[in-house]
Amino acid sequence: SEPFIGINYGNLGDNLPSPEDTVKLLQSTSIQKIRLYSPDIPMIKALANSGIDIVVGTQNSEIPALASDPNAAKTWINTNVLPFYPASNIFLIMVGNEISLDENFRKQLLPAMQNMQNALDAGSLGGKIKVSTVHSMSVLSHSDPPSSGEFQTWLVDVMKGFLGFNNATGSPFAINPYPYYAYNSDPRPGYLAYCLFQVNAGRVDPNNNIKYMNMFDAQVDAARSALNSLGYNNVEIVVTETGWPSKGDDKEPWATIDKAKDYYSGLITHLRSKAGTPLMPGKTTDTYLFALYDENLKQGPISERSFGLFKPDRTANFDVGLLKNNKENPGAPNKAMWCVPKEGVTNKQLQANIDYACGRGIDCSPIAPGGACFEPDTLASHAAYAMNLHHQTNGRNAWDCDFSKTATLSSKDPSYKGCIYPSNARESKDELTNML
Repeated sequence: SEPFIGINYGNLGDNLPSPEDTVKLLQSTSIQKIRLYSPDIPMIKALANSGIDIVVGTQNSEIPALASDPNAAKTWINTNVLPFYPASNIFLIMVGNEISLDENFRKQLLPAMQNMQNALDAGSLGGKIKVSTVHSMSVLSHSDPPSSGEFQTWLVDVMKGFLGFNNATGSPFAINPYPYYAYNSDPRPGYLAYCLFQVNAGRVDPNNNIKYMNMFDAQVDAARSALNSLGYNNVEIVVTETGWPSKGDDKEPWATIDKAKDYYSGLITHLRSKAGTPLMPGKTTDTYLFALYDENLKQGPISERSFGLFKPDRTANFDVGLLKNNKENPGAPNKAMWCVPKEGVTNKQLQANIDYACGRGIDCSPIAPGGACFEPDTLASHAAYAMNLHHQTNGRNAWDCDFSKTATLSSKDPSYKGCIYPSNARESKDELTNML
């Protein structure tokens, strides 16, 4: 299991599996955490002793009572947490979802969070279960470039209150970055690959000369810049929602299965690399994918009902490499295979492939000057090594040897002299260690 990968469980559907079957599905994956938008008691019970950590949210409509009456908060905890904890490992309570922009709720949100924290303290759970709230990216007035990230001017004072609470209690600052909606509102040429974790030229932040290779990192770092601007450098960021729909209406031609697969698999690969973001290198941000199932009762465009990784019958909508038994990954060969560039790939594309692979946490020192694979000093040779190592390190999935249709799997070992091309992730570490 991977503790940094979570999933959102929405239940706005009339054809969803039982909680027990849903838990079985989760246990067949490497998903470690689940986020519930409200205290779904049957699901909380089903998750008991499952090994899956739980985030539970309050409904937005509950916030006025939770803010004005400490006893309402105690009743909420006594009803929705204490009877099930610790068998059901609730570790975080989210008070409301994306309501910090709502003037009717905004001033009530912090008192509600404080009352919930006090209720947990009274139940001797204050050090075990944290309290926070979830923000949309709209709380930022600027996010591009990431270093310019700052909160809406009229929100600064209230955000200081939320962040002061997060800092004092050790709870995370939660945001919902969606590159899909960023592209939906600005579908400029060449922007899609940047949003989908595909090979692209990247975008340089002119304020600090940092290159970003994907929109997800840029949005997370914009939030980090906003926190830093208010002096809350130590508050942890968690991504409570992000995703890409697999279907859309006529106005959403980029909502397709292929693009959804590219986004989720690219994101998961990036998280597994533990490369972090440019402003938070080497630290993987806890990220909750949206969502577990397609929800046929949601309102709005078709895309709103099409964010699920799984259909209601529990079959995968597309391959993203999460199932432990690997049945969803027919592209992982049983015999030794290597990922290499296709014939006729341009030097520009080869360089882009090197930048992409080496920018995601793999060890590219063997193709640096003096490295065992530096000679021959050609883009084709260096790209072949980097692309193969990226493919092997990320689980030998077929989609990790795509590189915008410029790569292919080969059964011919490209190793030569002292330069060893690993044929699986374990060998990647062992062979390089022995070679060096």
